[in-house]
Amino acid sequence: MRDGHYDGHHDGHYDVRGSGPLLLIIPGGAGHPMGLEGAVARLSERFTVVTYDPLGLSRGPLDGPIEDQRVEAWSDRAHQLLDSLLPDGESACVFGSSSGGIVALDLLARYPERLRRVVAHEPPSIGVLPDAARQHAMIREVYEIHRTEGVAAATARLSAGLEGRSWEPGPRPAPAAADGGENAGSTPDSQGAQNTPMDIFLGHVLRPFTSHALDLDALKGLSSRLTLGAGSDSRGQLPFRTAALLAELSGGDFVEFPGGHLGVLQHPVAFADRLTEAL
Repeated sequence: MRDGHYDGHHDGHYDVRGSGPLLLIIPGGAGHPMGLEGAVARLSERFTVVTYDPLGLSRGPLDGPIEDQRVEAWSDRAHQLLDSLLPDGESACVFGSSSGGIVALDLLARYPERLRRVVAHEPPSIGVLPDAARQHAMIREVYEIHRTEGVAAATARLSAGLEGRSWEPGPRPAPAAADGGENAGSTPDSQGAQNTPMDIFLGHVLRPFTSHALDLDALKGLSSRLTLGAGSDSRGQLPFRTAALLAELSGGDFVEFPGGHLGVLQHPVAFADRLTEAL
């Protein structure tokens, strides 16, 4: 296994396994590749698998303040990475899941010359949905809960929103922690949870990524290279609806994968085999 990193804000990081055609994997969440080992091991039997970690979270916690992340910044760096790894004139396949799926779609729209095939699994690009306003309001609520009550409460709210369940907030934290002032970031739950991958995702990735507007016209012109995917256990849920609608709007293929939103972690070998077929 080779690994490397390259310059960027909070050094990006990547590692390389296997041999064969190049397959770039863009993880979900805040880009930490945790839990992908099983799928990567299976895929590396057929591909040179490059796992991209945009913030370098696999190298340890980030120090210093983290700013809101931008889809374009992640895809620009993924493009630079492909340029550094691919011989001139060659192209790669790309797989991205969840927030990584949004990056994969942006990468295809803006840098198609380096991409042979893109599979985006459950990208939560909620702006395309007929009920987009309601879903954006749900994301804002998750963001506020994260700011005032911490990671666990915000994760519970997000899960309910993604699954379309009604939401009953739990007891509010002590007034001092919920005053929105200096103590807002130091609620009981967030002690020790700051700058974890989930904390970064909820505070700096979820809102800017779900509100990122995709270039649907560009994707329509590239639909022969595009596959949208969603988990069979996610039917009826927000990320499944988004993926199915994006396939319809872009003209790309639609493929069901094993498991739910985290199918690549739940069923690594079956998921990797379905991905290989889609590629």
